[in-house]
Amino acid sequence: MTDKPISIVLVHGGFVDGSGWQGVHQILTNDGYEVIVVQNPTLSLADDVAVTRRAIAVAKHPVVLVGHSYGGVVITEAGNDPKVASLAYIAAFAPDAGESVETLIANPPPGASVPPILPPQDGYLFLDRAKFAAAFAADVDPATAQFMADSQVPWGLEALGGKVTVPAWKSKPSHYLVATEDHMIPPPAQRQMAARAGAEVTETAGSHAFYVSKPAEVARLITQAATAAVETA
Repeated sequence: MTDKPISIVLVHGGFVDGSGWQGVHQILTNDGYEVIVVQNPTLSLADDVAVTRRAIAVAKHPVVLVGHSYGGVVITEAGNDPKVASLAYIAAFAPDAGESVETLIANPPPGASVPPILPPQDGYLFLDRAKFAAAFAADVDPATAQFMADSQVPWGLEALGGKVTVPAWKSKPSHYLVATEDHMIPPPAQRQMAARAGAEVTETAGSHAFYVSKPAEVARLITQAATAAVETA
């Protein structure tokens, strides 16, 4: 199979690592894309942007930069790299200048689900393991959801509070996949951020972890972004 002329860089969010992208990675690599999975330490936004930029640097082709959840903040900052052709937000935060996850979640709308984030421990955040599946991964098979809960990556307060300087979506085309059954980022908030970013929006029924439970739908959105990037190159 001939390699596609676009590389895909996948950026995970908080509380998890890059292994959740396995299903999406398999589909896209089978389709001929070079796919790079970033392993961010999620200690600070600056560190995660630096790690992501190193992944962009080694890509063979122009990049579609994909972010899930907090990964959306990372790609919004790192996406200014000239090698990035477009952005794909997967149930992700898409901040404007001066915004962070902390500011975006500060005033949830009435009736919105409140993520079961425990009080900080030594500067790091965790989700309540007993409530993780219902909040984060309701449509993931129970054994996998339990493993995700038990293998959580500590999320640093500096990552939570890291503010975007220049949003890449102001200069790069973007795509957004809304998870309509998300209990971590309310779907109305996802739609609002997508609209503000001028993103091409697709919606699918799924939990916050639908990149794990429904990799085909997520891969389809990324493929659409990659195809559009080739057509406009």
